[in-house]
Amino acid sequence: MAPSAAAVLLMLAVTAAAAAGDDGEELSRVAGGVRFSAKNASVKAAGAPRRAPPPAVAGSPGQFRGQVRLPRFAAPRRYELRLRPDLVACTFTGTASVAVAVSARTRFLVLNAADLSVDRASIRFRDLVPKEVVFFADDEILVLGFATELPLGEGVLSMKFNGTLNDQMRGFYRSKYQYKGKTMNMAVTQFEAVDARRCFPCWDEPAFKAKFKLTLEVPSELVALSNMPVADQTVAGPTKTVYYEESPLMSTYLVAIVVGFFEYIEHVTSEGTKVRVYTQVGKSYQGKFALQVGFKSLAFYKDYFGTPYPLPKLDMIAIPDFATEAMENYGLVTFREGALLFDEQSSSVSSKQSVAITVAHEVAHQWFGNLVTMEWWTHLWLNEGFATWMSHLAVDSFFPQWNIWTQLLSDTTAGLKLDSLAESHPIEVEIHHAREVDEIFDAISYDKGASVIRMLQNYLGGEHFQKALASYIRKYAYSNAKTDDLWAVLEEKSGEPVKNMMTTWTRQQGYPVINVKHKGNYLELEQAQFLSNGSSGSGMWIVPITLGCGSYDTRKNLLLKGKSEKLHIKDITAECCNREKGANFWIKLNTNQTGFYRVKYDDKLTAALGNALQAKKLSLMDKIGILEDSHALSMACKQTLTSLLRLLYAYREETDYSVLSHLTTVSLSIAKVSADATPGLAGNIRQVLIKLLLSRAETLGWDPKDGESHLDAMLRPDLLDALVKLGHEKTINEGVRRFRIFVHDRNTSLLPPDTRKAAYLAVMQNVSSSNRSGYDDLLKVYRRSAEAEEKEHVLGTLCSCGDKNIVLESLNFLFSNEVRHQDAKYVIQGISNEARETAWVWLKGNWDRISNTSGDIQVSDFIRYVITLFTSNEKAAEFSRFFAARMKPTFERTLKQSIENVQISARWIQGIRSEPRLVQTVHELLQRP
Repeated sequence: MAPSAAAVLLMLAVTAAAAAGDDGEELSRVAGGVRFSAKNASVKAAGAPRRAPPPAVAGSPGQFRGQVRLPRFAAPRRYELRLRPDLVACTFTGTASVAVAVSARTRFLVLNAADLSVDRASIRFRDLVPKEVVFFADDEILVLGFATELPLGEGVLSMKFNGTLNDQMRGFYRSKYQYKGKTMNMAVTQFEAVDARRCFPCWDEPAFKAKFKLTLEVPSELVALSNMPVADQTVAGPTKTVYYEESPLMSTYLVAIVVGFFEYIEHVTSEGTKVRVYTQVGKSYQGKFALQVGFKSLAFYKDYFGTPYPLPKLDMIAIPDFATEAMENYGLVTFREGALLFDEQSSSVSSKQSVAITVAHEVAHQWFGNLVTMEWWTHLWLNEGFATWMSHLAVDSFFPQWNIWTQLLSDTTAGLKLDSLAESHPIEVEIHHAREVDEIFDAISYDKGASVIRMLQNYLGGEHFQKALASYIRKYAYSNAKTDDLWAVLEEKSGEPVKNMMTTWTRQQGYPVINVKHKGNYLELEQAQFLSNGSSGSGMWIVPITLGCGSYDTRKNLLLKGKSEKLHIKDITAECCNREKGANFWIKLNTNQTGFYRVKYDDKLTAALGNALQAKKLSLMDKIGILEDSHALSMACKQTLTSLLRLLYAYREETDYSVLSHLTTVSLSIAKVSADATPGLAGNIRQVLIKLLLSRAETLGWDPKDGESHLDAMLRPDLLDALVKLGHEKTINEGVRRFRIFVHDRNTSLLPPDTRKAAYLAVMQNVSSSNRSGYDDLLKVYRRSAEAEEKEHVLGTLCSCGDKNIVLESLNFLFSNEVRHQDAKYVIQGISNEARETAWVWLKGNWDRISNTSGDIQVSDFIRYVITLFTSNEKAAEFSRFFAARMKPTFERTLKQSIENVQISARWIQGIRSEPRLVQTVHELLQRP
């Protein structure tokens, strides 16, 4: 899950000033209420986080300002919440009665609140009335100060409040949908990471687990869902009151509410658990595949963890407006429509696989995240890394023909790319402010997290690993855990020094490149931190090395604990020593890419691996590893683009989806950088890249074949998209031809869902201000489609032409009510290199509007996808100047990473321009068959 958007305040109440003095500002009364308003958090990250304050009897409310976490002298045990959303006025009212345990001397209660108006006169703890009610906006905390010291033990804190159903996809918000031809509002919650406080005052941190008993007052004709089943309901005229069963202990970010018109389909497990998929009315048939995967996932995880699913129901619901792909709320999992719904007639094969992975990911969270929850956001990877790894384990069990573990290397590659930046962060990252949490829902927490789990599982063995995880789940069920808690259980069950090894991977950022040299009878290994900017980092890791020699039957495993190690060839295996003298000699480190590191070979070993590639001796995973390592080394100017192009040519007869998927990504990266590095040679380089992909693309063609594999169906659009982007005229013309037929006959078999985006891209290659018919036709497709995936495909192509006016029109289209906030990223992702300056000027001119109306994750998307189109140090400096006075913690890390990527590209370009053999190599490759 990734976090959601920043709120726009619509309430008629007085805002407490964030810039108040040391004691803050006591909240003003407005019609008997007080206003809690979150500003765009402008507090700068502190150095090391400060400890929560000690129990406080004396002092002022200001002593709680600037703390990373809430004080521990009081904690919630049980929430009774009653909420009444008004879906016409888009407001809500509520009451909260919270059983609070006071465990140390204090006269204060400190909890979180934001974007709420609270009736000050209603606040009571036991029978005590607070004499101070102070809100600190930057900290999003509400401090209640009482005249006397609070009694130890448990008491009830109660209050009334109200708020706005915002349109920012966080907290308690509204989502628009169509019902019987009318535009309606549904009420939806999205609380991760720190947005439950926008729905009700609470202790909004993962470690403050409590039980929740909810009551909703809603229009009687609507469906009202929450985490638990309905215990009872009463109807009084147009309103019904729905009472839900009490939840088990859980964190605030997992509470969920959805209210609207829905229908559902259902399965019931052998244990009696109801599994449902809820959709807009008329779409429930599109939930059948997700229901199947969710149903299977519950059984799979129950067996794997040895712990049953603890709730009586699991609902999965498709939401039209949703900031991320999905959210694992306990018992009520919310999804973006495109992440849950699959239509055999109108959805692509890649969409089917994506739905399976996403559903399995969210169901895995019901154990790893919900039942056992990270103690603090520093340990977010325990949720997201494990859910990512577990989802692949489950989907591989359900659909072994998908070869999903090989596809996981795309996630590993994303993690390696981000973690090669100086502006990366450790897996266990310190959080200095609540608003910083959003930025760590990234490729480190998800992809690096999943990859180091895979590395550890491979090192310990699958059986030991599973038994340890099952023990960990049982030990920490209904409570919280830190990373060290997991290592302790794994050490106990495996007998291996897990903590010593794994802390080198989770508490420092980055990873090593293993330099391998073959000298005489010895193999020399040396580790160094890999950075894409070409510099040397100081990191050192305990690295589980796996290597094969001439065959996958000849392997050796070892731990590289120091800077370097020297191995005698015969120490690898006797067979390796014999093969050294023959033509089949090759050595491959990081067998099947189970380790999270890169490898750089000397010239002799590189040539041997090239021969092994040509002879088809290497596994699919190792083919991908060699390709991705060489690409990364070239970007860091540790190898030449010349050598990378020669390596790519060894893949010209490749047919596998996963390998070719990586090859297309690398090819497009080379095409982009060569356009700036060597404009005169860029056309020839594109022709070389087209040669690598064309044979397989022509074999697959545009039309699906009876009985073809899932992976071939996935590969076809990847190749066609890449060929269009590389400018292959025949592919472009064929895409345009098929699109013209499709525009007049939406049911034609000539353009099935899998290949539509390639055709849309092809159309946009010929669009200009004076020839915009194809563009207008695409907008018609967008407006007439009810399918989320189809709309995403159209949006993703609108900025792929070079015409300034068309690009500006497409970017401004984002501000219309025709594009949901969640979908803006598809337009930005599709900007072509030719349109990048137009996009940057537009972004600068509209920055205030974007930053004020978009959520945190959307703002980061605008920065990332526009800035990284550029490749010069001059532009990097311009970006730094522009954002110097506009910086916020919510996107600071993303901005720094994006600027660093621009600088890396600029350095790569300089290296390419100095390569003496590049022109000759390109011409040679063009002449080869």
